[in-house]
Amino acid sequence: MKKYLTLRTLVLSTLLLSFFCCKEEPKIEPLIQYDEAKSVLPIEKLNLPPGFKIEVYADSIDGARSMAMGDNGTLFVGTRNENTVYAIQDRDKDYKADNVIVLDTTFEMPNGIAYRNGSLYVAEVGRLMRYDSIESKLNNPPKPKVIYDDYPTEFHHGWKYIAFGPDDKLYVPVGAPCNICDSTVSDKRFATITRMNPDGTDREIYAQGVRNSVGFTWHPESKEMYFTDNGRDMLGDDIPPCELNRVTKAGQHFGYPFCHGGVVKDPEYGDQNSCDNFVAPVQALGAHVAPLGVKFYTGDMFPEKYKQYAFIAEHGSWNRSKKVGYKISLVALQDGKAVSYETFLDGWLDDESQERFGRPVDLLQLKDGSLLISDDFGDAIYRISYNGGQLASNP
Repeated sequence: MKKYLTLRTLVLSTLLLSFFCCKEEPKIEPLIQYDEAKSVLPIEKLNLPPGFKIEVYADSIDGARSMAMGDNGTLFVGTRNENTVYAIQDRDKDYKADNVIVLDTTFEMPNGIAYRNGSLYVAEVGRLMRYDSIESKLNNPPKPKVIYDDYPTEFHHGWKYIAFGPDDKLYVPVGAPCNICDSTVSDKRFATITRMNPDGTDREIYAQGVRNSVGFTWHPESKEMYFTDNGRDMLGDDIPPCELNRVTKAGQHFGYPFCHGGVVKDPEYGDQNSCDNFVAPVQALGAHVAPLGVKFYTGDMFPEKYKQYAFIAEHGSWNRSKKVGYKISLVALQDGKAVSYETFLDGWLDDESQERFGRPVDLLQLKDGSLLISDDFGDAIYRISYNGGQLASNP
């Protein structure tokens, strides 16, 4: 009897093993079923220079903010209030998204994302996560690894923009946890931009006196960092200016909370330190325009002159009697100095009615030289292309 039971057990075990080994893995469908963008956003209201065209690359991307591109063409998108990270694909290569996957919905303000060597980095308020080999696991993403979890946890200006610099360091800002305060008294990391190795080691403060930077990039030739900074509120409609800053060496101080825009003495903290002791912005931007993403154009699609420009996404004001911003602006640079500040794309805001249908956040250049823009109000991503001098048109 014992021999019979053993044989039966062996046969059953073999059959079960054969069944499970040979059974085809279930196909995991994306969490969002998605067709090519059919947006109802009134993009015909958007204004561009002659020869440029704007289209909706992806729609229904709730709260789309920071963007990063994977090696295989997957566009990763972070959010702020939606706690969601997306993976967006253009599988037929027609420059319109046709597949959207939700990677996670449990993050705490995952605004900042970056891609490096096959891994996706996601910055929450107080910690940094990493998905390894993510593009091969989009439909069944692994649990991310924690790279660090010891940054300040204050929500006020706690969302982060992150990016890898030319030195292969990961740059992470820590906003001031207030409108105006000397937060460095409690934690020297507040109101700074920090940097570290990709594994989280050797972290240091790179730039000081930075109220709230939600966008930075590096000049393609000088490799110097340029970052946007949002000016303080509650000083009226027209002061202080927001800023585009240039970092020429580690450790520089850019004025907050003592001085704004290089010239505006803060009424609460200005007596403690002179504006002369700080690095002035390379370009003072409009007051309350809320500049976020900034990128230098390096492609070959746009006319050659645009390689001299920094493109800036002006998210748009809230602390102003009449709204401003809500556009893409250009700052032309020569030898590290600004020579012009002008509008490239506007129309998201109707000046007369003060109604808006979009707020630009981040910019990303595609391989063909076209430019993507994320919009967390219109829940969309746009693509700007240039068609060789014909008048810009909208579909």
